[in-house]
Amino acid sequence: MAAGRLIGLDAARGVALLGMMAVHALWAFDAQDEVTWHFSLAAGRSAAAFAVLAGVGIALMTRRRQVPKEERRGVTAMLATRALVIGTIGLALGHTDASLATVILVFYAGLFVLAIPLSFLSTRVLAVLAPTIAIVVPVVSHLLRPSLPEAAGGHPSFHELFYHPVTLVNDVFITGFYPVLAWTAYICAGLVIGRLQLSSRRVATRLLVGGLAVAVGASALSWLLLGPLGGDQRLNAAASASGRSATDVSQTLTWGAGGVTPTETWWWLATTAPHSTTPLDLLHTGGTSVALIGGMLLLARSWPLLLAPLAAAGSMTLTLYTAHILFMNSPLDVFPATPGYVIQVVFALSFAVIWHATFGRGPLESLTTAASKAARRRADRGMRRQAASAS
Repeated sequence: MAAGRLIGLDAARGVALLGMMAVHALWAFDAQDEVTWHFSLAAGRSAAAFAVLAGVGIALMTRRRQVPKEERRGVTAMLATRALVIGTIGLALGHTDASLATVILVFYAGLFVLAIPLSFLSTRVLAVLAPTIAIVVPVVSHLLRPSLPEAAGGHPSFHELFYHPVTLVNDVFITGFYPVLAWTAYICAGLVIGRLQLSSRRVATRLLVGGLAVAVGASALSWLLLGPLGGDQRLNAAASASGRSATDVSQTLTWGAGGVTPTETWWWLATTAPHSTTPLDLLHTGGTSVALIGGMLLLARSWPLLLAPLAAAGSMTLTLYTAHILFMNSPLDVFPATPGYVIQVVFALSFAVIWHATFGRGPLESLTTAASKAARRRADRGMRRQAASAS
């Protein structure tokens, strides 16, 4: 059952990877300027699934329980080093075209940093924190952002790190495309899920059903607030008073808000638009992420071989995501949208299956794991020496 559990989790990561690739590589609108089905399905939800699954992975790295006091130094070193490696790769990709894809890795690294103290908390506390952060942090952000610098746009790079570090921190944690403080809700949810008995069919079923219920409930509440209760009209009135048009409002509600919504009215917090980071958006995408994990765990029990290619890709998402970003920004990407996406998917799945069968972990995953394990060993040795000298 342990193998089935890991196949299910890796397959969920594989689905999230292919979803993010679809958002980047395929058209978001059709010839009639209508939203495409794949954009509607994957936008916002795929990135959220990555974050929730990061929390699950951290739970597995910390032995699926609250980290005891004597292990905290080692866990801190391990997660901080992992964040450093992932963040460095993300900054190195900062030269790429943000209009093609906003690189998530620096934000992802920020989530690993904040996961350090969260891993020290009990499962019960984390279960309360997840919805609390999802509701409270966007409200606080809505209050604070008018007095903060606007997001710089693009994605983090070494240039911003060296020349605009304050702006970089602001973007990564509050105003950017994947604002880490609010996205910590996903990490909390993932930590809780990772500590569950994921080999249990009952647990997987509850994740599927419960996640869908939260996702549908959040969408239904958003529809009620923006429709029958008049939120759309209030958004348009506030936008008009700020010099923006009804078209601006419609586009934001349809295509997403680029990480955070405008602050001209509280009614913006009622949307579930992609990457709006409102309470309802976080609850909806968190719910779909939990449902995805539950569904993949159930499928892995019956059809593990069917999920094997997805699981292989999901076991090396850092490598494949980096390759995807580099390919889309290279002279090699000369294909129309749909053939180009299909080629990338076929390559990703084929490479993953062959590499996984031959070497195991992906190349960047091996680098990250080796560095984080070495950091933990050094921290643990220092802790033991300190304890021995004290005695």
